[in-house]
Amino acid sequence: MFGIPGKQAVSMTPKAASQIAKLMAKGETKGLRIGVKKGGCAGMEYTMDYVAEVDPLDEVVEQDGARVMIAPMAQMFLFGTEIDYETSLLESGFKFRNPNVVDACGCGESIKFADQE
Repeated sequence: MFGIPGKQAVSMTPKAASQIAKLMAKGETKGLRIGVKKGGCAGMEYTMDYVAEVDPLDEVVEQDGARVMIAPMAQMFLFGTEIDYETSLLESGFKFRNPNVVDACGCGESIKFADQE
């Protein structure tokens, strides 16, 4: 919808693709739908849900057995984002490297995008 021909809307690191594919197989889902919603101290938050069906309006990105769907209203905010999966001593989880983010809250849970005109 907001893409550039020949370029995927988002990319996944090999670790992220592996984790998504593993969770897809375990839960027997069609993929991971990502989006954004209003919330948090910076104004917006990422959403992630494993879903049983692909919405025909979703932007679908597939890599190494992993499938990510981008909700239609989130496509312009997520274009160019790299999804990674990081594991540390205290936590593990998906990380978004989004070039569209202009600010984030101190805890890293919410983000702010440039004002849309």
